Amino acid sequence: MLLLLLLQISGSCLWLGHSEVVTSFEDSCPQFFFKETPPNETLEPNSPARICQRYKNKYYFATLYDRDRRIPVYSAYLYQPGSGKRPKTWMVEPQLMGSVYPSAMMREWVLENYYNVTLGQISKSQAVLVDYKNLTGLNRGHLNPSGHHADNSSRTATFTLTNIVPQNEKLNGGAWKNYEQQIMIKKTQGCATTYVVVGAVPGNNYIAGGRVNKPSHLWAGVCCEMGTGAELKAWAVIAENDRNNVQLVPLGELEEVLTELYGGDRVSLFDRDCPRG
Repeated sequence: MLLLLLLQISGSCLWLGHSEVVTSFEDSCPQFFFKETPPNETLEPNSPARICQRYKNKYYFATLYDRDRRIPVYSAYLYQPGSGKRPKTWMVEPQLMGSVYPSAMMREWVLENYYNVTLGQISKSQAVLVDYKNLTGLNRGHLNPSGHHADNSSRTATFTLTNIVPQNEKLNGGAWKNYEQQIMIKKTQGCATTYVVVGAVPGNNYIAGGRVNKPSHLWAGVCCEMGTGAELKAWAVIAENDRNNVQLVPLGELEEVLTELYGGDRVSLFDRDCPRG
């Protein structure tokens, strides 16, 4: 019994991270949203989970997750790129099974071996590694990319399957990669603080036998505080998930497109002070 307890503690501490399913971003990890204002509820799915992604007792980003489609709706973070290696270890979120489970972001086999949890239980409300095996023309596409973070800890925190969607491999390695690595560098010149929300529009197709939705579009909105914070600028990108092309558009235009794609109330990604033109 003592050995099992020690193994559980060891698993919680060593398997790379912590995250929490919370009731409110505003109350738990508001710092990743411009003026502490998350996107409005138009994007919210039928069965949402709000996750404050934490590693080594520090929050690194926030994710709104769709339990039914098993993909993130969006991830929000601060753009702080730095040098470092790309992590390779993927994790899942135990608390998507229920609040009684550990808040530690863990590898699947740790949950299976030390917490008496089956893969079926883990996979009920989230994607697991086997869902992304043997893909054709698709790969695991980060919403919040590891390269937009400054150190190994923050990069590691992005390697959770709650931050991943099935993304067209040509887009992921082509125009979307160019957005992440080139466009963002150019557009953020002069920015003191850069708030980013990256999302995926649910599509009509699925992978893994209908378990995981393949998004129809990927998008990103950016709100930047210049120098003193008094001056603001914003921009956005959107891409269809079956074409290797990314469109750079004003933030307001992205919100209009998302409003049409979601078919609900007008989408608002940031506080109203962020410029839309």
